[in-house]
Amino acid sequence: MNPSHTPNAHQGTDLKELLATRSGGLSSRRKLWLAGALIAVLAVAGLLFLRAGEQEAEPLYRTEPATVGTLVVKVSATGNLQPTNQVEVGSELSGIVTEVLVEENDRVKKGQVLARLDLSKLQDAVARSRASLAAAEAQVLQAQATVAEARATLARFTEVAQLSGGKVPSKTEMDSAEANLKRAEANEASARASITQARANLQSDETNLGKASIRSPIDGVVLTREVEPGQTVAASFQAPVLFTLAEDLSKMELQVDVDEADVGQVKVGQQATFSVDAWPGRRYSAVITRVGYGSQVKDGVVSYLTVLEVANDDLSLRPGMTGTAEITTLTREDALLVPNAALRFTPPAPGTGQGRQGRSVVGSLMPRPPRQPPKVQAAVNDGTPRVWVLRDGQPVPIEVRTGATNGKVTELLGGSLQAGTQVITEALGAQP
Repeated sequence: MNPSHTPNAHQGTDLKELLATRSGGLSSRRKLWLAGALIAVLAVAGLLFLRAGEQEAEPLYRTEPATVGTLVVKVSATGNLQPTNQVEVGSELSGIVTEVLVEENDRVKKGQVLARLDLSKLQDAVARSRASLAAAEAQVLQAQATVAEARATLARFTEVAQLSGGKVPSKTEMDSAEANLKRAEANEASARASITQARANLQSDETNLGKASIRSPIDGVVLTREVEPGQTVAASFQAPVLFTLAEDLSKMELQVDVDEADVGQVKVGQQATFSVDAWPGRRYSAVITRVGYGSQVKDGVVSYLTVLEVANDDLSLRPGMTGTAEITTLTREDALLVPNAALRFTPPAPGTGQGRQGRSVVGSLMPRPPRQPPKVQAAVNDGTPRVWVLRDGQPVPIEVRTGATNGKVTELLGGSLQAGTQVITEALGAQP
């Protein structure tokens, strides 16, 4: 081996090793630098995402304008139609029904015979009463004759006494003659009283005979018939109902039950409309004629009977139909109205509110102080009615004085709210 070439060989080997070592070191550093850069980018993106998530959403509101219009307040009630005058016709007498002369829906006149009872016993009673009257009249004639005889005897005794100077007849005979005259006059009075009694009995029997013919007390229509020929009528305790008559079906009344919460608004003379199931889509007019003071309790609900007068010229309405009425209790022209939702609205709790518009990426990375929430005036729960309006994007309360309501809108009687002002009725959510 040549000693002179040994150092160069070693030097070549060392140079290769050195170059390899340097190349490996540079590759590792580059990898580390790329990894660090990637981590930095991810950190910036995460921070930007967190900054965006921290942004508070701005709330959105639904508004409606305050308007000037007509406020109509109505009260609903349900009841049944009835004739203005409904009469139940019965019998005061007991007996067998021999004839029924009318049917349901027949029109009848006052005094018209509807049915008849058996007249045999009643006619016999009338005949007996007439005979008793005749006998009483004969007794009066006989008593009158007796009176005339007693008066003549007393007159003769008086004349004889005057002619005889009081010697005849004797005092006893004179007293007896005077007593006989008074007795005869008393018998005549008794006989006349018997005539009066007999005449009264005859009149009573004739009345019963007339009542055996059941007559209509009114002009009207037969609604129901509860009797048939051959049926026995027993009127020992109360008069049985044989017919139900309605006087004039061209005028009817709707009897409704008004709830105790609404009765204070209902008054005589108010207008109403109602409908019945038999004629869907048709509205009938009515007027209140009576509001009852006596209460009715049904299933724990207190109500008051209210009567409405109804015109039924075409006879489309019938007794017993169920009517649903809407009574107009208040009509206010040119009233300032707001939705009821505006009076119920309360703004949500204050949030954290400003967006990121106008901030740079660098600015987003920089720390910043906490943002102040928007200035929303809190609602004071003192019972004072108020509505809320938007000013500079924020809800602001306005106190008002409320009046009547129909359930949808309420009349404002005072306050600074003007017609056309948009009032908040609902919070819709948030806007990023």
